[in-house]
Amino acid sequence: MDPDCAICHAPASLACDCEAKGLEVAVRQAENRMMQSIYNDIRSWVRAHAQDYILQYFQLLTERRKAAHAQHLERLSAHSYHYYHAPPHPNEISAAQAQLKRGIDEDWQASVQRYPEVLEYFFSLVELTLPDDNEQAVKDPPLSALSGPRKGARRVGGGGATTVASGPSLAAHERDLPMPRRTPPPLEPLRERRTPGPRERRQSYGRPPPPPPSYYPPPY
Repeated sequence: MDPDCAICHAPASLACDCEAKGLEVAVRQAENRMMQSIYNDIRSWVRAHAQDYILQYFQLLTERRKAAHAQHLERLSAHSYHYYHAPPHPNEISAAQAQLKRGIDEDWQASVQRYPEVLEYFFSLVELTLPDDNEQAVKDPPLSALSGPRKGARRVGGGGATTVASGPSLAAHERDLPMPRRTPPPLEPLRERRTPGPRERRQSYGRPPPPPPSYYPPPY
């Protein structure tokens, strides 16, 4: 003999969905109570590591770009002193500085655009482990039918309740294992780009040889 619905008290023969809906609500509520803090920890850990990676990537791009900018200024000075016996024209310096600023903006834009890829990578490093169905804590949970429900302590590591493992919390022997699923996003090698900067002719001199071209790496 099947019992009546525990919610609407309808006979079992009606096959109402009250209990199924109630169970779904209870699952969501229990998930929010027990898992929300774990979700928050995962999100914070992934966000922090993704930000660190993006800033490191941007720093790499800007350091190379600034080094190329310094070499370009040295070539401008050498060219100007060789042919004019004077420092470079202020317009040439301003143009080089403006080109450097545009390049740094492009580097930052290219770095920020990598966030989806980097976030997915760090999320893929997080592991959720379910206990085996044959474990004692699963087969005989500490919930007494006489004294009412009793919340069991959440165990971390070893068997038992669901655990969350991230990079810093892994044991030493686990960290030595090969990384699962995906490879870390590489710092892409920079390619060369030659883009001559704008030049103004000096009316007080004859036609000099062309100045050296600028040399900046491309944006990513």
